[in-house]
Amino acid sequence: MDCTEPAAVFRRLYELISGPAEQERDWAAVRDLFDPDALLHSELTLPDGSHQSGTWSVHEFCETAAEEYRQSGFWEREVACRAECFGDIAQVWSTYESRVGSPASAPAGRGVNAVHLLRREGSWRIVSVIFQLERGTDGIPSAYLPGHGAG
Repeated sequence: MDCTEPAAVFRRLYELISGPAEQERDWAAVRDLFDPDALLHSELTLPDGSHQSGTWSVHEFCETAAEEYRQSGFWEREVACRAECFGDIAQVWSTYESRVGSPASAPAGRGVNAVHLLRREGSWRIVSVIFQLERGTDGIPSAYLPGHGAG
């Protein structure tokens, strides 16, 4: 099954959240990408091996991100993608890098988003995102880097 459409939904999120500090993001468009009950979860492995986690509703994510992005510009882009679909469900593994201050600045971080989507009434909606920052891990596995994607 062709999974380009669910993968494109998540790439659209990167476009919507990226931009200079003075650019107000289209948070309504961000919310439209998600199922109303969707959750976003972050996972960070600290150098001592412990974990730092957080979970947000879409509304909480938009409110928190809006405050942070007003402080300095923020850009996030996909560097590799793997996607699998079956019927009306899809899973996308999207490797990203983020930059702060300028789109030309050195990457501030890299990681992998594990995204689940459902197709309802012909449209794909994100139902969950779990993202793991590379910091504190052994690095991003080659399967999630450019040239190794499944979709």
